[in-house]
Amino acid sequence: MKRRKFIKKTAGATVAFSIVPSYVLGKNHVPPSDTLYVASIGVGGRGAGIVKGLSSNKNVKFVALCDVDDKLAEGSYKMHPKTKKYKDFRKLYDNHINEIDAFTVGTPDHTHAVIALPFMRAKKHAYVEKPLTHNIHEARLMANIAKETGIVTQMGNQGSSSDGIREAQEWIDSGVIGTIEKVDCWTNRPVWPQGLRNINEGEPVPSHLDWDLWLGPAQNRPYHSAYLPFKWRGWWDFGTGGLGDMGCHIMETPFRTLGLGYPNEAEASCTTVWAGDFVEANYNKACPPSSIVRLKFDTEKHGQVNLNWYDGGIMPDLPDELKDGEFIGNWSGGSVFYGTKGMLVTDCYSGNPRLLPSSTMNYFKKPEPTLPRIKNGLNGHIDNWVEACLSGIKTSSPFEYAGPLTESVLMGNLAIKAFQYKVLKDGKKPTDWAPFDYPGRRKLLWDGEAMKVTNYEKANEWVTRDYRKGWEVK
Repeated sequence: MKRRKFIKKTAGATVAFSIVPSYVLGKNHVPPSDTLYVASIGVGGRGAGIVKGLSSNKNVKFVALCDVDDKLAEGSYKMHPKTKKYKDFRKLYDNHINEIDAFTVGTPDHTHAVIALPFMRAKKHAYVEKPLTHNIHEARLMANIAKETGIVTQMGNQGSSSDGIREAQEWIDSGVIGTIEKVDCWTNRPVWPQGLRNINEGEPVPSHLDWDLWLGPAQNRPYHSAYLPFKWRGWWDFGTGGLGDMGCHIMETPFRTLGLGYPNEAEASCTTVWAGDFVEANYNKACPPSSIVRLKFDTEKHGQVNLNWYDGGIMPDLPDELKDGEFIGNWSGGSVFYGTKGMLVTDCYSGNPRLLPSSTMNYFKKPEPTLPRIKNGLNGHIDNWVEACLSGIKTSSPFEYAGPLTESVLMGNLAIKAFQYKVLKDGKKPTDWAPFDYPGRRKLLWDGEAMKVTNYEKANEWVTRDYRKGWEVK
């Protein structure tokens, strides 16, 4: 459905409404046929940014807002005081599914798929924050349902709409740095506590929060302030760590420009956390404080590409071609492409592409633009989706693309979880010296089409998750 239908059938008659062009009614009037009726789920935190972006688009009308946390949602609710408000997205669905054209999801990672899929199956256009899903199985399912229904979709990786990623692709396609052999990607995340002890105790649930709905598909446990409002990103049951948070922004640069698909190998190394003097911790519920991930891709144009990921304060090697005082990327991170003829650097969100050594830029003649630009670039990402819903243009990050990108990011997390996995040795206590075996510390071989690790069966448990009863994703 590209536009809202305004020919409605009643039991007694069929009434047709003529839509008057906006220029007849005045330039500030938006006719119903040019209006996108939207429900937004998760409207605090990052979700508030989605609501703010949509609110500035005159073609959007909110039908309902939903959030499990009244305090976090307060700003969005004040912005739209007359809009219907819910805590449970299922009630919003029951009451308004026939009144909306589209929906947005700005909730924690672990609830993206369970919320989005019912609306998608009802053929409502979808805008879902990054990463698209919490696990690989969900990402594949979301991409497949989007294809089956033909809805307009967009993942919230704003760099997809930037001029920078298009410019970087045009430069690479021109052959200026030759065949790409390696890409280093890095981020300053996590910027929240991570690598913490497992939490077994609880605290009183704040009155403004529905904890059961917040948990969603995660197994039941007591509320604790160590999870909220933003620290959930560092817990595997809810978030996807620094890689999941920023990979869809930073790894996207090589993923798109080099035409990467599913990786075929993944391995990781992570910070060891110590619970006491000479006592190694086994905090398996928390993402590690820092990690390095190495992914290998086979590509048609560049052959094998090695993609390395660094987070938690760990940085890639600084190229010799950097001048004193020059940096790779920006504060949030970036990418370095190593080609047979030279190097290309980009910031986070694919911004500010430049060649190394920087003196090359003095005589480099940029190729003529060949890829269409998005109006307002990175800041036009949400408007790009709205326009696509109303007119049928292609979005920057449809799920057919965003799904495989998310899968590649989450494949890195499989390697991190495998590295973290510890088995207590026979006859050892956790407080003994060297008490653990580490069966997952290996290269994971990945069959992307089959969605299966072929050389370590334990890792296949993490391709999906153990869903709480009543919250299964199918």
